[in-house]
Amino acid sequence: MRVIGGSLKGRRLASFRGPGIRPTSDKVREAVFNILPREFPYRTVLDLYAGTGAMGIEALSRGASEAAFVESDKGAAQVIRKNLDICGQKARIIRKDAVKAVEELSRKGESFDLVIIDPPYSSELLVGTLKAIGLGGLLAPKGAVVAESAKKAPIEADIPGLEVYDRRRYGDTLVYFLKRSDNGQT
Repeated sequence: MRVIGGSLKGRRLASFRGPGIRPTSDKVREAVFNILPREFPYRTVLDLYAGTGAMGIEALSRGASEAAFVESDKGAAQVIRKNLDICGQKARIIRKDAVKAVEELSRKGESFDLVIIDPPYSSELLVGTLKAIGLGGLLAPKGAVVAESAKKAPIEADIPGLEVYDRRRYGDTLVYFLKRSDNGQT
């Protein structure tokens, strides 16, 4: 696993195996960041269910100035720290449940330009996390959410405060791009 583009392009990242750990493939990461605007407008990034931190580190490499990584697993959080050190980057690592972290960050009035969500595919965490983001005001006004799910578990629910503006499939992975809805719910 490596950083695909930007100032850290080519850096090898540490990985590990564990229950629910499935790093986003280089191919999917490259595709996601090719879909996002070339002039990377996302200065603040929140990487939920961060795993190895590869997605958030990719955003830092492409111009984000600040990142927070949310990961409840201690071993994964250690790998994120190692990967940040490998890349010479500083960022917050928040060790707690993603939905609780979203609620807490929202209560504190924090907002992010880019929110990345990549929960374990075997879980039903994605819709709950998206609802917490949509209702909590965590997403900046012109921000974007990138959410991954398994092809077998597409997003079928309406998400208050958010709307899907693009959806792509890469093998068994579905990637959704969401923005704040225009109905003023966020």
